[in-house]
Amino acid sequence: MTAEHRADAVQTDREYLLQTYVKPDFVLERGAGVYLFDTAGRRYLDYVSGIAVNALGYGDPEITQTIATQAAQLIHVSNLYHTAPAGELARLLVTSSPAFARVFFGNSGAEAIEAALKFARRYARAHFGEGKTAVVACDGSFHGRTMGAVAITAREKYREPFMPVMPGARFTRYNDVAALEAAIDATVCAVVIEPVQGEGGLRVADPAFLQAARTLCDRHGALLIFDEIQCGMGRTGTLWAHEASGVRPDMLAVAKPLANGLPIGAVLLTQAIADTIQIGDHGTTFGGNPLVTAVAGVVFRRISNPTFLAHVQTVANYLDEALQDLAAELSGTVLELRGRGLMRGLRLAGSAAVAREAAQRHGLLVATAGDDVVRLLPPLIIEPVHVDEALALLRQALK
Repeated sequence: MTAEHRADAVQTDREYLLQTYVKPDFVLERGAGVYLFDTAGRRYLDYVSGIAVNALGYGDPEITQTIATQAAQLIHVSNLYHTAPAGELARLLVTSSPAFARVFFGNSGAEAIEAALKFARRYARAHFGEGKTAVVACDGSFHGRTMGAVAITAREKYREPFMPVMPGARFTRYNDVAALEAAIDATVCAVVIEPVQGEGGLRVADPAFLQAARTLCDRHGALLIFDEIQCGMGRTGTLWAHEASGVRPDMLAVAKPLANGLPIGAVLLTQAIADTIQIGDHGTTFGGNPLVTAVAGVVFRRISNPTFLAHVQTVANYLDEALQDLAAELSGTVLELRGRGLMRGLRLAGSAAVAREAAQRHGLLVATAGDDVVRLLPPLIIEPVHVDEALALLRQALK
């Protein structure tokens, strides 16, 4: 593609697409493994992976073949009929954890959160009657941009333009057990927590905080919902991020990496909650269609394999050591390391956006989390050599 055509592509985007994101001027054209290539032929090492979506990278042969095979057979028929891929994916997800018995499929993380909120209110009404509708979330939380999800998203900039959002949301301090205890009472139907916050700055939940949430929910008849839309599916080195705490939630919201780029969201829930949901209480037209669930089945089997998770843990340990060396070398610039596994954050003395743009110029794609945190979300297939390459580029960008 010529420079003129690239400029036209950017201009067409800006003229016809609703502008809700700030985008750089290059146009991405293809991907291979852990790299992306723009229309000028420039290569970028991808430490964003579609915001924690492309866990298996780009151009994976098994995923490509599954898409082609399933597309030739059946793409969509709605949820009025049975299809084998949806049932098989549900089985895989349910049997991944002893906490869950059922799955609901949607199209995104926000839809998963919306479904979980509806299920929580339905459960509360069935067991406790009217009035038990409040939802507790944490400061720094990000759960999506639909009206229910944004209501439990902490940052004012996401909620204020759309007030009034869903009533009944209240916020407590992340990792503050006393504040959590003060926030939960008999009117609360659910507590929603990210075991590792993404947009909120890569903060990791203390096991004691998650255990306190479990205890308090049991005491007050509330449901505990873990949002693992970004931190789940192997990202932290275990299949589910909450596994490290030993705490079992009542519902688990998952989405981003589940189909490696095809749109899907899911809520895993206990049988007790499922027993309160009746035919017609909730639904979706596209959610769990045979194409996306066929691909998600491949992705889930790959990521849940113990050998694959061991690889993530090994590379994550290597990345951690490299980040510690970088932080020591650039101690005036890198103030704090955050996150876990292959979901890492660097809190900077300066602007994260400036650092992101500098990294782009050096051929490294990174994300941000707030004003001062650079977020690293590489594909889970990276090797130590890709860590070395990323840290060399990041070092140049931060100097």
